[in-house]
Amino acid sequence: MKRVLAPWLLAGMATLSAHADIPLHERQSGTLLLSSSNRAIQEDLSQNPASFWLMEGETLWQQPAGPKQQSCRSCHGEAQTSMKGVATRYPRRVGERLMNLDDQINQCRQERQQQTPWKAESSPLLSLSVWVAHQSRGQAISDVDDPALREDLKAGRQHFEQRMGQINLSCAQCHDQRWGQKLAGIVIPQAHPTGYPIYRLEWQSLGSLERRLRNCMNAVRAEPFASGALEWRQLELFLKWRARGMTVETPALRP
Repeated sequence: MKRVLAPWLLAGMATLSAHADIPLHERQSGTLLLSSSNRAIQEDLSQNPASFWLMEGETLWQQPAGPKQQSCRSCHGEAQTSMKGVATRYPRRVGERLMNLDDQINQCRQERQQQTPWKAESSPLLSLSVWVAHQSRGQAISDVDDPALREDLKAGRQHFEQRMGQINLSCAQCHDQRWGQKLAGIVIPQAHPTGYPIYRLEWQSLGSLERRLRNCMNAVRAEPFASGALEWRQLELFLKWRARGMTVETPALRP
């Protein structure tokens, strides 16, 4: 989402309140909006710039750490087998905490390896996260069928539909009601989180879904939630539910 919004678009959005979810048969990945050359780069890991993080993630998976010199592989075995499908099921409740895949990795690092958790958006955390998520590439994102997640899912929808910031826009007004139209010359996507962690050309780096959501909040001139806040996880949960049945594309490429 760009910082400068067309007046005609703002005027049209101001008249909208309630909306319907995108019908399941009309959902589409942002991959369909890529140029043919960028789509080829995404699909070919020898060209995809995220491959550097994938290689680091594979190394970290096998790297012993902590007093007992345990690696991820020590507990889970080969990631290609044990992590297949795991990324399709996050965020999820672990005890009393709603956790995404990054949170789970850091919890294992802290509890099993007795190491300091990695910082959000740090190269090691992104690398291990993209390596784990990549093992689910081509698999369908799970539906949210855990009763313990109902309130979080409801809250996530509220965050998605809540107008915010000085521009007074919600996520839904762009990505449910105006997808396929153009904003500052760019086609508005449906915003399904099928490829995170993701490589964005504007970042020249790999980044998390939280980073992308934070960009959107900055664009509408709203104060973002604190890093790692429950609101981010609830919004991620709702976006994953919204993309249920769509296939994981990690690591995806976007402009």
